[in-house]
Amino acid sequence: MKILLVRLRLIGDVVFTTPLARALRRRYPEAHITYVVEPPASAVIRGNPHVNEICELPRRRGLERLRDDLAAAHRLRRRRFDLAIDLHGGPRSAWLTWASRAPTRIGYRTPGRSWMYTHVVERAPDLGPRHSVLKQWDLLAPLGFDACDPSRDAVEMTDDPVAAARVERWLVEAGIAPRHRVVVLHVSAGNRFRRWPTEHFVTLVAELARRDPGCRFVLTSGPSEADAARALIEQIRRRFAAAADAARHTEFAMPELRALIARAAVYIGGDSGPLHVAATTGTPIVALFGSTLAERSMPWRDPRWFAEAVDAGPLACRPCRQRTCAPGDFRCLTRIDAARVLAAVERALAGPRAQAQGPGGTRLKPEALASRPTVQA
Repeated sequence: MKILLVRLRLIGDVVFTTPLARALRRRYPEAHITYVVEPPASAVIRGNPHVNEICELPRRRGLERLRDDLAAAHRLRRRRFDLAIDLHGGPRSAWLTWASRAPTRIGYRTPGRSWMYTHVVERAPDLGPRHSVLKQWDLLAPLGFDACDPSRDAVEMTDDPVAAARVERWLVEAGIAPRHRVVVLHVSAGNRFRRWPTEHFVTLVAELARRDPGCRFVLTSGPSEADAARALIEQIRRRFAAAADAARHTEFAMPELRALIARAAVYIGGDSGPLHVAATTGTPIVALFGSTLAERSMPWRDPRWFAEAVDAGPLACRPCRQRTCAPGDFRCLTRIDAARVLAAVERALAGPRAQAQGPGGTRLKPEALASRPTVQA
């Protein structure tokens, strides 16, 4: 049996599909599973033991994109897939799924595109309090799969020993020894609606450094926000002498970032791709939710591992579509004060990796919650 999975665009969304790959492998142990993904997120799938082959589809525009898509469609059609699942639902992924000519094609009900599938699944509202993993899992309903359980079907990303070795060398060069507790703070996000205020990060780092001199802080960011992250480091050093030598900034590729998080004592960050990469490790997580809901985007992993969500509480404008801040003050983020995050971090650092937690420390129910070849698609 040959199975095609198509999921384009964002890193976190690709992470959310990994439980499906495991479930398909469990149901069809002899299947050849091919995954079509764009280059920025391919590291999430590379090495996945349930996927036989990765097809990277370039992210280009205009005529180049048209040529890429026609060539990809031709190659996919020649592969003679038995089953194709569109895990995205966008125009490009729907067209590629249809162009594969697989006799069974599954996708979300979408105006103007449903005809491309042989089996159509209703799509839960994007902003609703239902976890994104469960929304993806809905696409397995036509195949008769059981419910998704995070204890059995957690998100995953394979360990990369080479990346881990690079991270260890970087830590040594940065003066961070095994005796230090590494605190990773991801200080950027894809948009302003998921980015905790800089001054709150500064206060949090300074207070943690004061309480535990053995902490070392690694601030990570996307390439487009590296300057902002370095400026944050300078603020920490100017305002709080105790943290001056304890904080570092780095930009790691995705495999190294995951290795760093796996090495850390705790990960702190907003609802962005790195949060969901962190969920593929056993590292305690403190997740900051602004315009989005924890019930939709909480780390989806075994509840034995500590994960706590901190948000601003009920707001009339939350969740939102992250286009315009109706009140104008981004209160969903500014009202998450550093003291509450500090308390969650101290719980994370207090001892054994504990039970998953929801907003404000309430527990979320699970239901609310080897290299492979790579080719150009």
